[in-house]
Amino acid sequence: MKQFLVIGLGNFGYHLASRLYDKGHDILAIDKNSDLVQQIKDQVTQAVVADATDKSVLIALGIEDISTAVVSIGSDLSHSILTVLNLQEIGIKNIIAKAINNPHVRILQKLGVQQIAFPEKDIAVSMAQKLHNPNVIEYLPFLDGYCIIELPVPKRFIGKSLAKINIINRFGVQVVALKDTAKNNQIVIPRGDLELKSTHILILFGPEKGLIKLREK
Repeated sequence: MKQFLVIGLGNFGYHLASRLYDKGHDILAIDKNSDLVQQIKDQVTQAVVADATDKSVLIALGIEDISTAVVSIGSDLSHSILTVLNLQEIGIKNIIAKAINNPHVRILQKLGVQQIAFPEKDIAVSMAQKLHNPNVIEYLPFLDGYCIIELPVPKRFIGKSLAKINIINRFGVQVVALKDTAKNNQIVIPRGDLELKSTHILILFGPEKGLIKLREK
C-alpha cells in the first residue's frame, strides 16, 4: 500500500483519487471546495477542506511523510504553481502536476516537476491518431516520439509465430502484451513461439515511425 496526496478534486483529481483508493492505497484528498470534498469523502482514506496555497495548512496536515503528491488544480495556474512550490519546500520528493495549457507545462518543467499530466492534450492526440488510423483500438503517448498502441493482428501475420514475424528487428517495435478476445484473457510479454490468430489484439510499444511502418506494410 502506498500513500498519495491528491490536491484538487475536479474530474481528474476525483477519478484519480477514488481509483487509487479502490486499488488499496492510502489517499489524502484535499480541496478548497467543501462540496467536492463531501462528494469524495467515502471514496478515499481522508478528505479535507484545505487551501494548498497556504504552506502552514499543508504542514498542519502532516504530509511530510507522503511519498507522492498529485496537484490536479486545473482552473488557476497561479494556485497550481504555488502549491507545487509549497510541496517542494515541505520536502515532498515525487510531485505529479496536471497542466492546463502549454505555458503551464513549461513553468512546471522549470520548477523541476518530472511528471506532468496534460489530459486534454493526451485525449486529443489519442483521438486524432484513432481517427487517422481506424485500425488502432487505443493510442497512448509515452516518451517524445514513442507511444503504446492496441492493434488487431494484421491479416498478413495471422497463422505465424511472433518469432517468425520478428517485429522487434523489422520494425523496432516491442510486443509487450497480447489480448485474446475469444478467451477473454491477456498474455504479458508473449513467447516467440506463440502463433497469432485473428482473435488476438497486439499491445505494442515503440517509436511512432516503426508503428506506422508496421501498420502500413
